[in-house]
Amino acid sequence: MSDLVLGLRLYARGAATVLSSPRLLRLGALPALVTVLLYVVMLAVLGRFLPDLAALLTPFADGWSPGARSAARLVTEVAVVAAVAFVAVLAFVGVTLAIGGPFYERLSELVDDGVGEVPAGPSRSAATSLVRGARDGLVLVVLSVVAAVPLFALGFVPVLGQTVVPVVAALVGGRLLVLELTAPALERRGIGFRERRRLVGSRRVLGWAIGVPTYLLCLLPLVGILAVPVGAAAATLLARELRGEPTGLTARRAGRP
Repeated sequence: MSDLVLGLRLYARGAATVLSSPRLLRLGALPALVTVLLYVVMLAVLGRFLPDLAALLTPFADGWSPGARSAARLVTEVAVVAAVAFVAVLAFVGVTLAIGGPFYERLSELVDDGVGEVPAGPSRSAATSLVRGARDGLVLVVLSVVAAVPLFALGFVPVLGQTVVPVVAALVGGRLLVLELTAPALERRGIGFRERRRLVGSRRVLGWAIGVPTYLLCLLPLVGILAVPVGAAAATLLARELRGEPTGLTARRAGRP
């Protein structure tokens, strides 16, 4: 519970840091805005063809009674929407990172430098940041698709598919988001993917406290414009916490009588 509370406090601090700084807000929101515009078009297409897609996936229900057929296709529509939402949220962050790699590198640096000293690490050019962002974005999209397959299948199970599966999707999605959003801060310290996985996995609840809110907020396309930079700022603070560096929260706590 202490890590849950700490994670939520770090998330709130990340939100306050971004929302109170027009510079950070512009850095983080511009790539996300471009991605949102692409998503609006894709979601409109999905909404238009969702009933047809559900019918295509349930040919076995054609001979059923109208009530049973409607119920089967409703479950299918819910499963499709859940799977698409899961992939879409992670792909949203992945595409946004691919588009705005250098933007989020800079955002992370500004948040880092605003809290305290950062250990020296390997320097990277803007081109390197762009390549890293594109690479991480692609990895995130692939992992999200792989994770979505079993979740999609479980979505067809009555009750379970509408209750447990969305919770599992949020936890898995939050975990994957944190792994990617901590990348700029940890790679700045010379920490690669394997060590990043170990660090984040060492305090799962702390990571979920930042990743799950980001995942849920990204379900709302327009809110996602703010959710990604807020998540990036909070993940930078998380990286500092995982490394035993000051986050601002501990500094204030230590200064109390």
